[in-house]
Amino acid sequence: MLDMALTISLALILMAIVFNTFRLVYGPSMPDRILALDTMYVNSIALIVLLGLWLNTKTYFEAALLIAMLGFISTVAICKYLLRGDIIE
Repeated sequence: MLDMALTISLALILMAIVFNTFRLVYGPSMPDRILALDTMYVNSIALIVLLGLWLNTKTYFEAALLIAMLGFISTVAICKYLLRGDIIE
C-alpha cells in the first residue's frame, strides 16, 4: 500500500517539476520565472524526501536539507538583485 502511494506521489511531483520547467522557460516576466525556480526547488526537495522513504535510507534527508538552505539563500539573493541592482550593500 505504501509503495503505491509513493509511486503516485513521485509521479505527481515529477509532473509538477515539468510544469515548473515550462513556466521557467516561457514565463512572461522575470518574477514569474523566479517563482517557478523557487517552486521547482521545493518540488525537488519533496522528490528527494519521497525517494529517501522509498529506498529507506537517511542520506537523502540530509541532501534535502542542504537543497532547502541553498534554495532559500539563492531566492533571497536573486530577489535582492532584482529590487536593488546589487546583492551586497
